Amino acid sequence: MLRVEDATVRFGDRAVLDSVDLAVADHEIVCVLGPSGSGKSTMLRAVAGLQALDGGRVLLDGADQAGVPVHRRGVGLMFQDHQLFPQRDVGGNVGFGLRMHGVAKAERDERVRELLELVGLSGAAGRAVASLSGGEQQRVALARALAPRPRLLMLDEPLGQLDRGLRERLVVELRGLFRRLGTTVLAVTHDQGEAFALADRVVVMRDGRIAQSGTPLEVWQRPASAFVARFLGFDNVVAGTVSGPFADTVWGKVPVPDGSPGGAREILVRPGGVRLVAPGDGLACTVEARTFRGTHVAVLLRPAEGPALEAECPLRDAPAEGAEVGVTFVADEVVVLG
Repeated sequence: MLRVEDATVRFGDRAVLDSVDLAVADHEIVCVLGPSGSGKSTMLRAVAGLQALDGGRVLLDGADQAGVPVHRRGVGLMFQDHQLFPQRDVGGNVGFGLRMHGVAKAERDERVRELLELVGLSGAAGRAVASLSGGEQQRVALARALAPRPRLLMLDEPLGQLDRGLRERLVVELRGLFRRLGTTVLAVTHDQGEAFALADRVVVMRDGRIAQSGTPLEVWQRPASAFVARFLGFDNVVAGTVSGPFADTVWGKVPVPDGSPGGAREILVRPGGVRLVAPGDGLACTVEARTFRGTHVAVLLRPAEGPALEAECPLRDAPAEGAEVGVTFVADEVVVLG
């Protein structure tokens, strides 16, 4: 449905998008994830027609979009700051695109009613935008983007201004809504939790290129590189040499999954794969810090050599700061990167 081929955008000597290829299928929800400056928003703007390409092309339903203006591309756009019209009421905002397309008032009013019901704001058409909460404004912006029935809906940090609890609730609602409507979605965000909850496929970007693409489960379980692993919040990464069932590292011998590629590699150990044992067994570490994370305690461990390790413990089992512990590793929670 959407195909980006060899897309390049340069700002001066810097390639903000560097020969990027991306395809999005009908009814697929794709989230582009990455740190600031990775090129994710530039790609969204290029697909929308808001940013000219220096090379490559964008195709929608097989048609090259070169020279096609934004309002002719048949895409819906929703931005982080919502960009609602303060002088119009909720119904006027939602129906704006339909009005611009010459849709008759009766049909427009019915579509507005239908969409407000869909996003959980039944009967709100006459309310002033200023009277809405942040979450309600987000829903109005979504309804406005969906009103003209776009073939592609594009979201730029759609939940970025909302508090965490509201964001987590709305992202689940959004996924269900897009599923019911069969909407094709391309979203960009820096929030991995938001991306993993919303997407059928996650695309991680770095320095204008795609670092990894896959289902949320694939990317989470098998990061393609140390960059992706660290971006996802996994800091237990160390250099090692893989030979057979073990990797030789500064942390000692770390078991690796069967079939892991051999040779010099970077090794990721998930916090859940760091097991605390009695002092004198395994790798000797000192508990440097403890952080309560709601469902568990993150324990920062300092070995005599090498980088610190993070482990996860139930609250009742978390050792005190300054305690001496031993550490062993679980092969199922180890990833040989690259």
